[in-house]
Amino acid sequence: MSLSEFSLIEDYFSKLTAMRQDVTLGIGDDCALLQCSPSKEIAVSIDTLVEGVHFFADVDPKALGYKSLAVNLSDLAAMGAEPAWFTLALTLPEHKPEWLQAFSEGLALAARPAGIQLVGGDTTRGPLTITIQVHGLVDQARALRRDRADVGDYIYVTGTLGDAGAALKRRLENWSPDLFDQSDWQFLYKRLEYPTPRYQLAQKILNYASSAIDISDGLLADLGHILERSQTGAIVKPAQIPLSASLKKLSPELAIPLALGAGDDYELCFTVPANKVESLAELGLEIHCIGEITAGNELSLRDETGKEMNIDARKGYDHFGA
Repeated sequence: MSLSEFSLIEDYFSKLTAMRQDVTLGIGDDCALLQCSPSKEIAVSIDTLVEGVHFFADVDPKALGYKSLAVNLSDLAAMGAEPAWFTLALTLPEHKPEWLQAFSEGLALAARPAGIQLVGGDTTRGPLTITIQVHGLVDQARALRRDRADVGDYIYVTGTLGDAGAALKRRLENWSPDLFDQSDWQFLYKRLEYPTPRYQLAQKILNYASSAIDISDGLLADLGHILERSQTGAIVKPAQIPLSASLKKLSPELAIPLALGAGDDYELCFTVPANKVESLAELGLEIHCIGEITAGNELSLRDETGKEMNIDARKGYDHFGA
């Protein structure tokens, strides 16, 4: 690592995160040295964000720093893992101290509450690209995997869905319903730029959930991954999907497709066996039952009377799709 690279990491990133006792050696050597209890498994996830593909060129660098780590923390939450360590690879077109300062502040805003420590990184010159790899810890055999949903399990989601999608729709299509005021847009853009990774809630559902995934590409797409891996089907009731006060201002014909397909909310979708539903309810969590796992391989949308619904909702983002 050249002096300029080392100085950049030292100046902007080395002290912005938690300092964990299980880090024997952090930033400053060829490798980090990390300790792991033999009773734990390590959950690892990596995500790359590219300017013009995953974020706009004029994005607030503080929001970008926050979201770059938050989306990875959401992956750890989906596995029920406690955040532990992360690495950062940053490709920059040029050295801008003001941009780096704001970006690092946003990164710290996500890192410190999660108790996660930056243990290594790399910098290089090129188109703005951010790659973060996170590592989390989960007790052996307790990770929330996608392949454990079973027929009769109930399907839950956290928070509210469709908010980030509404903000993105405005940005991409200049979409602006008359019913939305300035406070609505402030809320929706905050949901897009500062998502809340549900790693704390995930710890509370470990004893109840049979499978889980985070909602990054849209509820239908991400629930579909659980169904594929678990070789099951599902019935989802759109009327039971939680909507924010802002999205409730819209007609169901506008709001429900956003909640089903828009993505970027980084909430959790998880399944719970029927015999654990009552005890889960006693925890008083911000979760909502939206359907049930069924036999077969079909995902069906049903109204409150049980009639099948045909709703046009985007089926998730594919980098290499048509």
